[in-house]
Amino acid sequence: MKRVLLLAVPVLSLSLGCGYALAQAAPQLVAPPSPEAAPTAAPATNPYPGPVVPNPVMLDWAPPALDRLSAQATARSSFTLDRSMLNAAAGLFSGSDDEARQAIDRLDGVSVRVLRFGPAGIADPAQVEAIRQAYHLRGWKHLVSSNDAGVPVHSQTTDVWLVLDGANVRGAVVLVESPRSLTLVTLAGNLSPVDLLHLRGHFGIPRSEGNSLQGHANN
Repeated sequence: MKRVLLLAVPVLSLSLGCGYALAQAAPQLVAPPSPEAAPTAAPATNPYPGPVVPNPVMLDWAPPALDRLSAQATARSSFTLDRSMLNAAAGLFSGSDDEARQAIDRLDGVSVRVLRFGPAGIADPAQVEAIRQAYHLRGWKHLVSSNDAGVPVHSQTTDVWLVLDGANVRGAVVLVESPRSLTLVTLAGNLSPVDLLHLRGHFGIPRSEGNSLQGHANN
């Protein structure tokens, strides 16, 4: 009996060793993680905290149609004023222009582009309409200035678009078309329609009569 036990020990050791070697050589099967354990993607964050302003005012942007008209113009000029330049300009206003100065204080920047044409006038009126459509597609509120009688000015057409963020006015675009010139003024800031009235006569915005700006639907 003792001899049988002595023979069984090496056989058992050999079996355990072979079994361990086979276990090491066999591929390891790992159960897939449960759906609950799967990592979830972090929620997207807004890199610009605060309210999101749709179609923000960009002073250096203008509709492509304006570039096409610029190639047809006999003379062209443009300039951009930042806040520091606007503050300096406001300081030159007389005391009678307090309302205009206050409106300028609400501006962050102004960009003005002026095109002048020859005796034949604006070469391609379709491009002027394309400019209007560009702001229409951006979804901005369209206004039309008028005289005291409420009749649109035919010798000089002024289109105004307000850039709205909810109830806030973040800026405006003014397009002035006369028989031989085209002026595009872009204003960025925190404005109101009343501020636009006080800015008439400045930055190429015509000094029209009346105390209101009439709006119409953008569709």
